[in-house]
Amino acid sequence: MPLAPRRPKDRLTEDYYTPVRVPPDVAALASVPDTLAPGSPAKVGILDLAFAVRGGRTELVGRYQKTPLQIMRPLWIDPAQPGMSYVYLMATGGGIAQADRYRMDFHCGPGTQVHLTTQAATKVFRMEHDYASQRVHLTAEAGSYVEYLPDPLIPFRDARFYQRTEVTVAPGATVLVGDTLTAGRLARGERHAYRTLATDLRVSRPDGTLLAIDTLRLAPGRQGNGRPGAGVLGPGVFAGHDHVASLFVVTDRVPAAGLADTLHKALAGLGVLYGVSVLPRDCGAWVRLLDDSPVRVAEAQRAAWHAVRRLLTGHPPPDLRKP
Repeated sequence: MPLAPRRPKDRLTEDYYTPVRVPPDVAALASVPDTLAPGSPAKVGILDLAFAVRGGRTELVGRYQKTPLQIMRPLWIDPAQPGMSYVYLMATGGGIAQADRYRMDFHCGPGTQVHLTTQAATKVFRMEHDYASQRVHLTAEAGSYVEYLPDPLIPFRDARFYQRTEVTVAPGATVLVGDTLTAGRLARGERHAYRTLATDLRVSRPDGTLLAIDTLRLAPGRQGNGRPGAGVLGPGVFAGHDHVASLFVVTDRVPAAGLADTLHKALAGLGVLYGVSVLPRDCGAWVRLLDDSPVRVAEAQRAAWHAVRRLLTGHPPPDLRKP
């Protein structure tokens, strides 16, 4: 059942844009900044988009945006799938600052085809007070095909950030969700110099049935031999590398084992460290990859995406003209 439209004033209440549960390491840093406080003008970014099939193609039928989050307009740039809507998500502030509270909602109706990506990498700036957070809610109804593939997240020195992504996938829908995290501004010598970074991904059915959870908690500190970042370099996290990327594919268009095999073949020989597995309930497959080169990581994630797109739709994705 489609969600009831939200009134603008409902979106400006604190409980709408503030995460329900903030990890303890992040919540412990809550404070009143000596600049703009949480909820102040320009500190709350909201993007609420709804898509539906109109006239044989996917159209944006509902939009609410509050600076610093915004979009321009959907594009239809795929010659193989001319009805697919491509949307670039933008932040006018250049990055996420202390006490920022962002929320993005994407409602993709039955039979829609939607590709969501960011205009550039998401930069999380240095913070002296409080923390920043971002909520992402993606709903894919029956028969829809949705890709949410943002550019990398780059935490600056002393950044404090929490992101929660909730994906609801109806039976018969397909969703691809990707992410890439870097160790920091490496060219400036900032390698795992952020204060704390936490992310949660939750994938479920409309009735609440849980399909997958992915949790990340990074608090580098000064551990072991005293090097910054020593606590996040183990085999369960970065494994000594500078970049980690993931791609989750939830679909019932093909068997989960066949999807996992496709991902294996796409990444074999690319020179990156990776692992592929089927998701619980055989609802799809996922891959995580590691490397020190941002170019190789981007190429590997692109190869995985291209292979999955060909398998599920029979067509390759178009050139998005992004580095």
